[in-house]
This record gives sequence, C-alpha cells and structure tokens, in this order.
Amino acid sequence: MATIRLENITKKFKDITALKNVSFAVEDGEFFCLLGPPGAGKTTTLRTILGLERQDEGIVYIDGENVNKVHPSRRDIAMIFQNLALYPDKNVFDNIASPLRARELEEEDIKTRVVDVAKKLKIDWLLEKTPGQLSGGERQRVAIGRAIVRQPRAYLMDEPLSNLDAKLRLKMRVSMKELQSELKQTFVYVTHDQVEALSMSDRIGVLDEGVLQQIGNPEDIYRNPGNMFVAKILGNPSMNFIKCSVGKEAGAINVKHSSFTLTLEEKALKKAVQDSRNVGSEVTLGIRPENITIFVEKQGDGTVPAEIYVTEPLGNKTIVDVKIGEEIIKVITQAAFPGKPGQNIWLRMKESKFHLFDTESGNYLFHASEDSPLRVN
Repeated sequence: MATIRLENITKKFKDITALKNVSFAVEDGEFFCLLGPPGAGKTTTLRTILGLERQDEGIVYIDGENVNKVHPSRRDIAMIFQNLALYPDKNVFDNIASPLRARELEEEDIKTRVVDVAKKLKIDWLLEKTPGQLSGGERQRVAIGRAIVRQPRAYLMDEPLSNLDAKLRLKMRVSMKELQSELKQTFVYVTHDQVEALSMSDRIGVLDEGVLQQIGNPEDIYRNPGNMFVAKILGNPSMNFIKCSVGKEAGAINVKHSSFTLTLEEKALKKAVQDSRNVGSEVTLGIRPENITIFVEKQGDGTVPAEIYVTEPLGNKTIVDVKIGEEIIKVITQAAFPGKPGQNIWLRMKESKFHLFDTESGNYLFHASEDSPLRVN
C-alpha cells in the first residue's frame, strides 16, 4: 500500500496550462476520486503521478519519497486505462500473466497468482477465452486483473467504466468498491460521472480547467459545495441557481427576489453578505431540486407562487420545470405528479438547505443549516 502526495503541481502543454498549482494527498488504502468534465486535467494528473508526464513545477511523493526523477517502471504503480489495451491474440490467462512474465517469475508462481486473481474477479472460468469472445464487463475485469496480479503499491484508474452501458456500469461500480475494500489498497480513480464519484469514493477532489476546486468526503462536498461549479457538477439534476440581490428593511439585511425575500438572524447574514457587498448588489441563491415541494394551493406563510413550465416523467419520479419570476428551476416530485404546464402552484423550499454564492466569483458565501436557516417571507 502507498500514500500519494502532489505538491504544487503545474503542467503546461505549449500555451495550455493543464494543471495549475495542484496539491492533494491520498491516504494509504483510500479510494480517492478525481471528478471533473473533459479537459479538466484529470488524466494529466494520473500520468504525472505515474511518471508518464514530467511536471513543469512541483513534487510528486509516493510513501514520502520524492519520485520526480524516478522512472515510471520503478514507481510500482499500476494504471488501468480507458481503452483497456488487452492483447487481442492472447487468452485471458496470458493477458493477466503478462506483467509477471515480464518480471521473469516462475511459471508455477505465475499460475497460482493468475488463478487466485481470476477467482477474486469471478472470471476464472474465462481463462482460455480471448478478449474478442468477452463482454465489455468481462474485458474490464481482465484489465483489472492484469493490474492486481502485479501487487503494486497503488492503482490509478482512468475512467475505466466509461465505455460500458448504464446497467453494466452500475454492476461494475459495486464490484470495484468491493474489490478495493478487499484489497485495502490505494485507489486514485478518475471520472466525469458524479454518480461514480459519490457512490464509490472515500473522498472526492473536484477539478476544473486544471484547478483543484474542492476536496472532501462525498456527503460534505455535496451538502456544502465550495463554489457554484462544485454545486453544479454534483447532483442530477444539478443545483438550481436563482439570481437575487442584497436588500435592507427596517435596518435588517436580507436577500431579495421578485417572488420572495429571505431573512436570517442578522449577525450571520451580515457576516456572509454585508461585509463585502453593498445593498442592491447581486448574489446567487442555490437550492437542490429534492429540497423543494410543490403544492397546488397556498400552504400559509413561507410558500412561493410559481407556474409549471414542463413536466418530465421518469418512471420512479417526475422532474418538474417550474417558472418562478423570470427564471426556470427544477423540482423532483412523485412519479404520478398530476400537474400540467401553465398551472399555478406554490413551492415550499427547505429553509435549512439554501446556499448563497458570490455571483461574480462563484464562491460560496453562506450555507444554511438547521441551526441557521434562511427564512422565506
């Protein structure tokens, strides 16, 4: 097992800066996910750890050792690529055995280790087949087996499930997490799929345009995003953003929208908003679709008038696009939702689940909670 630490890594490709001062540490035995859109710098990060790319600035540490000048073959790190790169003319046994034969191990030892790994991955009955005779999930397991059989210090995985269909990806996510728990090895897993990151990882690092946006456990990073980008990339549908402005009534600071006003205990809101923003300046309110409830009639104070724009039935739930003022937000509701486009409705937004962001920078200003909710008036 191994710890991996990146310290102030910058990598440039001519005029493009792929990584900008990236620093993070992966603990021994941790399942760490790097999440980000295409072009975020995820693969470049893995290749830098492995040594296939030489960074322009910064240091890579493996088990506390500076490996900047250590050849990739001596870093003892296994990488599973998106394209799998299996030998088409070799059977499953020989594909898995190939890194051991490169080390010139005894054939009896090779056989023992290959069969043991194949049993762990439930592909021992496929050892005589070639990759062309396998399904996508089976080929994926062979690629994982080839990495595991080496018994490296850590595993780097570059979007290994992206070429599988949705049903098989779900099955393989469970298998990958079970495997990591059994091996108790360090995994650094790259993905653009927020479901993979949330469901499998111990911690997530969100990367965008070469800049590390936030690191945290899945629950914390989902509940308390550090900026609007993180809030947007996690969640399906993603967080709703509503443009508001800073207001002041009877000497108290509030957050105003054309359809509602939000108030909070004055000191907390003042600390979040007033210290750096003038009355009338714009802020962005965030709330996730699952934290909004639709009513066909007004339910007393705290409900907001709105109009159904369109409904999206999805079998087990319905996503309702709702017009509130001049903006359209999404709400998750029950499967058999009876509402129709154009219908007037009322919304109750969970007051402990609001988020305030700086509209210009995107950084968070305030996360509401049970102890400090934003009251809807």
